[in-house]
Amino acid sequence: MSEEWFDIVTDKDEVIGKAPRSEVHQRRLRHRAVHILIFNARDELFLQQRSFAKDDFPGAWDSSSAGHVTAGEDYDSTSLREVEEELGVRLNEIPERVHRMEASEETAWEFCWVYRAIHEGPFVLQASEIRGGGWFTSEALTDWMNRRPEDFSSAFRRIWRERNQWSPQRLPVEVITA
Repeated sequence: MSEEWFDIVTDKDEVIGKAPRSEVHQRRLRHRAVHILIFNARDELFLQQRSFAKDDFPGAWDSSSAGHVTAGEDYDSTSLREVEEELGVRLNEIPERVHRMEASEETAWEFCWVYRAIHEGPFVLQASEIRGGGWFTSEALTDWMNRRPEDFSSAFRRIWRERNQWSPQRLPVEVITA
């Protein structure tokens, strides 16, 4: 499998070039990613546990679906692709954008858009990326994160910490299970 290529961006998230994943990560170049949070009708959040084969945060708990924006791709199309690849769900529309994070060490130098969608599962988890997953209430998740923050990826810790900045409106997203 050939290496992914990412757009390299300025501190204002403007594309200035592209490079292979390994170089972008090694040189800590700014690039782009998405995080999609999938809630069910009971307002529980589905989290994935990252595969132990991942090069960063192996075995950590993370957003429902997350991934890099590849060179030439945009945030919105990446959100659709990542949900389908990682969870086996084809969304009929782009999920709701709820929060933007600036690139920082905490996000591994990724500008991130956080999206929200509604789905009940079941999911078909991509084994090469995801070890497992589960549904969590906000209260249980906050308690767990306060007790064991090391169980979560740094980007997800930041997302959860900044959740009070999200848009207050929830828009259901129709889905078709692939």
